[in-house]
Amino acid sequence: MTHWRDTKLPGVGTTIFTRISRQAKELGAINLSQGFPDFMPDQHLLDLTHQAMLEGANQYAPLAGVPELLQVIHEHLRTTYDVNYDPQNEITITAGATQAIYTALSTLVYPGDEVLFFEPVFDSYRPAILTHLGVPVPIVLDPPFEALDWDQVRSVITKRTRGVIINSPHNPSGYVWTDADYRELEQIAQQYDLWVISDEVYEHLVYDGARHLTALAYEGLRDRCLTCFSFGKSLHVTGWKIGYIVATATLTARFRQVHQFTVFVVNHPAQAGIAKYVAMHHPFKQLAPFFEQKRNLLMKQLDPTPFKVIPTQGTYFMVADYRAIRDIPDEEFVSWLMESYGIATIPLSAFYSAPNDLRLVRFCFAKKEETLLEAGRRLRALG
Repeated sequence: MTHWRDTKLPGVGTTIFTRISRQAKELGAINLSQGFPDFMPDQHLLDLTHQAMLEGANQYAPLAGVPELLQVIHEHLRTTYDVNYDPQNEITITAGATQAIYTALSTLVYPGDEVLFFEPVFDSYRPAILTHLGVPVPIVLDPPFEALDWDQVRSVITKRTRGVIINSPHNPSGYVWTDADYRELEQIAQQYDLWVISDEVYEHLVYDGARHLTALAYEGLRDRCLTCFSFGKSLHVTGWKIGYIVATATLTARFRQVHQFTVFVVNHPAQAGIAKYVAMHHPFKQLAPFFEQKRNLLMKQLDPTPFKVIPTQGTYFMVADYRAIRDIPDEEFVSWLMESYGIATIPLSAFYSAPNDLRLVRFCFAKKEETLLEAGRRLRALG
């Protein structure tokens, strides 16, 4: 007989993203569910990474990251957002943003601490809070996801509230935070002495002439915020799992204490290749028009169908109401759509803690033009 306790994650099994992608492959369905491109990254990025391997970058990188990449990030933050963070002491390369957020929670959460986040929410936040014996506190957003309810935020804060996780541009809704949102967060964080984890992995994917605002630029958040970014999203290499986290030297030191005992360091040749590639090509300004074109193409494909699209301001995701097609629960609808029409999507209920009947699904448009056109051809058969 063991003395093991119950799982820290009751009811949590394999993620729905994994299950649907596996089912899509089995059925030969077009996978518009999981958030990854179906096209190749720039060949020069691959060549530079291969070159780094041939030149010997095959052993452990420095704990914080390859100095050249840290410097590239420093310059990017300075020129893009007019913020100055020390590349050696305030920027850390991570194994993707998911690891960065998990390690940040390891650094900040103690048993019983309440952590706020906005739902619908990326599926890793809540389990990571629970794993560290924190208490997840969702703030539920209603479709069409056009604004944040700051009165609701204030109403859920208690004496045990310690922090908040934010995400802009927001997955899955596509909502992009405004200056007014950040000002509200500044006031609340200072009033209640909260730490903030800001997930900004889709920073470059903001559309219709808008621009991304970063938590790093708000003085009232600077000493209490850890901000996460992703090269996987911005360079079309999600499988490389390369991201970074930015914070003041004090917070970074605490983060690295934990980071060194989890992943320790991150893929060395990929860091070296990315450093050279970004310094040479400055690729990020091209991303918004590139993905905006794909967003518009998918919207055009959905126009003749009974789907009702909720406009997306950012990310490479789009949410649509399907109740005019079949008024059934979203997981059931997703299975039916995949089996009957060969299109894989994600049910939005996967992004909520409690069951709901919103009748919404999420599409990913980070796909080749021919993929989106074929998806449109199949979807138009819906009527």
